[in-house]
Amino acid sequence: MVGLLLAHLSGAGAALAQSPAAPKPAAPKPGTPNPLSNPLGSPLGTPSTAAPLGTDRDPAFTAYQRGRYRTALDLAVSQANAQGDAAAMVLAGELLSQGYGVRQDPTAARKWYEAAAAKGNADALFTLGAVLMASPTVTTKDQAVEFFRQAAENGSARAAYNLGLVYLQGEVAPKEPAIAAEWFKRGAERDQPDALYALATLYRDGNGVPRDPIESARLLQRASEIGNDVATTELAIAVFNGVGVPKDEERAAALFRKAALQGNAIAQNRYARILSAGRGVPKDVIAAAGWHLVAKAQKLDDPMLDKLVASLTPEQRAQAQARIKPWTPPPAY
Repeated sequence: MVGLLLAHLSGAGAALAQSPAAPKPAAPKPGTPNPLSNPLGSPLGTPSTAAPLGTDRDPAFTAYQRGRYRTALDLAVSQANAQGDAAAMVLAGELLSQGYGVRQDPTAARKWYEAAAAKGNADALFTLGAVLMASPTVTTKDQAVEFFRQAAENGSARAAYNLGLVYLQGEVAPKEPAIAAEWFKRGAERDQPDALYALATLYRDGNGVPRDPIESARLLQRASEIGNDVATTELAIAVFNGVGVPKDEERAAALFRKAALQGNAIAQNRYARILSAGRGVPKDVIAAAGWHLVAKAQKLDDPMLDKLVASLTPEQRAQAQARIKPWTPPPAY
């Protein structure tokens, strides 16, 4: 799936050098729709064109934020019809696509998005592009790309990121890494976390832009600051190896721990390795075993750490197991 193709973790050297091959990271978290895969009915996040919570100027959005969805829909439809307000149209589309307070109605939702898109609303243009790109019945994606382009030109950082992926993949449009980089830059300028990470990988590899490990690390740092756990993991590897930033194993350990606590399996594995070796943190084989078991539960195996767990006493294994209880997924019923 797009959004995953950029996932690449360089070797971490020393204690990380023999780490298992890194799997692709999870798709972007809710709130940043899964790139190119967002049919109506999938969470779209709060319409960014609506007024902030608590303002009297937009009672429909205030009702939406307070969970009064039926009221929000009535107010949004009234406002859209009376004033031609594109933000109200997007809000109506959101409520109908999600089925918040009403029966879910993708057809009606799409009509509201189309009406808002006709007014140049970036959220609506982005959504329609995502719907077309995800549709299995649409043989050509040119219109989806055009919707993304219009949305990006109207300020949508998510659309700019998706356009970057389109040109990086080369499946829907010609493969043009330099063009991809320009769209990622537009998203990165607006602090879109996936665009920041994607652009960082291009600078790291010299793909479409000159190779620049310092700029790559800067972008990873910013993406990490706003919550991208994949970027935090990649930054930790760069810091551990001193690529683009001063080598600092203690800082790298802290970054690995941060991403591990966010649920990133690769970070959990790397953190387990440096705990087992005492690199940047005091050596703690029980904690290392615990983090390894957490990563292993996410299908990330590591024979070296399996041996570490096997070498523990039954009491130590019980201590390691106790540490992973907060990470154990609930049973499926």
